[in-house]
Amino acid sequence: MRPELHSIRTSKTNSPRKRVLIVNCYFDDSRQPIRRTTKLPQAVGPIYLAGAFSRELCDVRCYTELASGPLEDEQLLSWPDVLVLTGLTNSFDRMLHLTAYARTKNPKVIVVAGGPPVRSLPELSKNVFDYPCLGDIEELCEVITEALGPEYVAATMLPRYDLAYWLGRIGYVETTRYCNFRCSFCSLTAEGHGYQTYELDHIRRQILASGKRTRMFFLDNNFYGSDRSHFKARLQLINEMRAAGQFKVWAALVTNDFYARDENLKLVKEAGCETLFSGLESFDNDWLRNFNKLQNTKAPQVEMIRKSLNAGIVFTYGLMLDVTSRSVADLRRELNFITGTPEITLPSFVTLSIPLLGTPYFYECLKNRTILPNTKLRDMDGTTVLQKPIDPMDDVIKFVHDLQSMKGFHGRVVRHAVEFSRLYHSKLTRIQMVFALGAGLLVCAQPLVTSFTSLGWIKRRRRPRTYVSSTEPLDHTYTPAFRVDSRFESYFKPTMVTDSQGELHEDILNSGLLKNSTAPALAVAQAV
Repeated sequence: MRPELHSIRTSKTNSPRKRVLIVNCYFDDSRQPIRRTTKLPQAVGPIYLAGAFSRELCDVRCYTELASGPLEDEQLLSWPDVLVLTGLTNSFDRMLHLTAYARTKNPKVIVVAGGPPVRSLPELSKNVFDYPCLGDIEELCEVITEALGPEYVAATMLPRYDLAYWLGRIGYVETTRYCNFRCSFCSLTAEGHGYQTYELDHIRRQILASGKRTRMFFLDNNFYGSDRSHFKARLQLINEMRAAGQFKVWAALVTNDFYARDENLKLVKEAGCETLFSGLESFDNDWLRNFNKLQNTKAPQVEMIRKSLNAGIVFTYGLMLDVTSRSVADLRRELNFITGTPEITLPSFVTLSIPLLGTPYFYECLKNRTILPNTKLRDMDGTTVLQKPIDPMDDVIKFVHDLQSMKGFHGRVVRHAVEFSRLYHSKLTRIQMVFALGAGLLVCAQPLVTSFTSLGWIKRRRRPRTYVSSTEPLDHTYTPAFRVDSRFESYFKPTMVTDSQGELHEDILNSGLLKNSTAPALAVAQAV
């Protein structure tokens, strides 16, 4: 069992109060200044990090660019004594932008950064941030002790749900950490941690701290995991907390091996589970094997999804389309199969394959020299072609462009929704039907949704996308929103993965990624 996360006794002093701003940095896939207020799951890293700071001595604010759009508020950026940054791997440049803003406004601000971008680029991070954190969120307690003093550390590190202005009636709680599988494209595989469980008492305190919610989202990388006794104990705790009125229904992320035992569906249904998300990725088993996603090949995918729906639990999933190993015609056939099979849900999102830094897939791509010239780290967003496709590029670009709104599949999506409703209206609740059907319909309406949620989209004329990393224009955020000190000019230049010849760019060669890599020596040698 995982030990208690962190507990430090703080001393009562006359220390001055500190102002702390915690930001989840984010680049939107559309490359527009978008608010994604309805996207699930929402970012919760800031509220977990906020729990490290003493409530008595720290005024803490949280901001998520996913829900609120790019942070460009001069007053807010000039406010903190401490700026804490986190985000996805491709958001490293946003961390640089916000660092430049904050240091321009307050040269004495302490900048702390962590998460996948910093762990992937340790040496680059050391050159930019005051405290680059390469470990888990609990490392922040050590940073606070060193930078401010032990009295500024919270006695117990629990999420600050009171600061999560963007969550609404949905609560978010983590009950385990990491994953027990090693998919070759996953950033968790790159980091190499083993699956960990939390003490039940800590899970209970998180739930209580979140307050009473309508729905709870257990945001574990793998809620099921490899410890069945702990899985059952968590379900017992969930039943206890539901009976106490903390929440009514819940959702979680599981790997496909969860469905190998029919008992599992019965157990979670009885415990109030409403929706399960699983990284299905593809209906092509050969492709899944190539990416070491063997847990998804144990049972027919359609049978698995149908089993979940018939049990009264919505099955949601993402679809990964790999233009480097599959033809556009083959990928269209898969989409035709999905939209023509009303017994299953449509994918909640569709993404291209991404060679995330440090993953086995990344080193395989380096070895095979498939990454395109002038590819930027920011381009690793799932909507940009990063690698040489097997089909002509023009055909791939059209396919990827159409994919953003499922162009060419709208009629099939509507027919699928009608037939799906007929099959499952008696098995699912009204809100479950909304969850089950909403994702596919929202993808079709993506251009309209993007326009209405864009910040200042009328005033800012954006360059059209090319959908190819070598030529894709930069987001507006690479142009400073207000005047910044000239010494931060380089902070608004994109971090490059490859150079104009398709070789590894010096940004990556100097980042510390290869030095800290556990990849095979041959792959690393060829990368350099």
